[in-house]
Amino acid sequence: MNLSHAYGPATPEKQAAQLLNQALDLGYDHLDTATLYGAGANESLLGRAVMHRRREFLLASKCGMYMDAQGKKRISGDPALIRQQCEASLRRLNTDVIDLYYLHRWDKVIPIEETVGELSRLVDEGKIREIGLSEVSAQTLRKAHSVHPIAAVQSEYSLWTRNPEIALLDACRELGTTLVAFSPLGRGMLTGTLRSTDAFTEKDIRRAMPRFDENNFAHNLALIEGLQAQLEEWQQAGLLEMNLAQLSLSWLNSQPVELVSIPGTTNLAHLAENIAASEQTLSAEIVSALSKMIHSANVAGPRYNAATQKEIDTEEF
Repeated sequence: MNLSHAYGPATPEKQAAQLLNQALDLGYDHLDTATLYGAGANESLLGRAVMHRRREFLLASKCGMYMDAQGKKRISGDPALIRQQCEASLRRLNTDVIDLYYLHRWDKVIPIEETVGELSRLVDEGKIREIGLSEVSAQTLRKAHSVHPIAAVQSEYSLWTRNPEIALLDACRELGTTLVAFSPLGRGMLTGTLRSTDAFTEKDIRRAMPRFDENNFAHNLALIEGLQAQLEEWQQAGLLEMNLAQLSLSWLNSQPVELVSIPGTTNLAHLAENIAASEQTLSAEIVSALSKMIHSANVAGPRYNAATQKEIDTEEF
């Protein structure tokens, strides 16, 4: 997503293609895109940049949230639209099958069972291999799963966003559904490198997120500074050799659920650091300490503003 959408101008294609291929060289094996990202441009980028290496990775894309002809974001689970978007994605991606195809958002109008029924037919036709959902509640996951097995659910999950712990993690364990954690680095906050919002471009989606407004950001930055100080203590004691981003990813990887994290980056150095975190382990004591330092009760501000909150179906604290 970061290459074409949400955090500022799109990365130039040559640079983006280099990063994607470097990711595969490093061992990344899960590439995530969507109809929405760059209004299809992100899918087209993958179609040109990495499809000659198609057997090296799981390809995931999403439908049901898109830009209309006027450039306005729309959400729909209409079965005919889902089919149309899948076929368009296959063309842009330059592939004959998508490994994991998510409903990006449930529109709360068309029953989830009806939309998943159409996705199930796409599985039967060999156009997609598995079905996923994004930003849904445990209840909605169970309804969808009654129609067709749901392989994965995407939800924001990190030290500072713990909503899946309310009910979704239990539902995933019960149903055998993998949790795919997006924004595992708190949209940059958990890297320890974000000190100000001044550099956010006009189109940076964080400008509309309450956690990044002036007052909340100052409070949240203090939490991160405390986390950084604790990390330095552990480093000095010889307990850890990692940076803050790697610590945050390692905490996530330590959670007792079948989980895949998908940190986004446009930086080659961060790309290498992030995958290295998958090989690092934390003691139970450190995992517990981190869980107590930053959590939903002490982070200032909700994930989304009121308008965006209406688009999702996740449990909220």
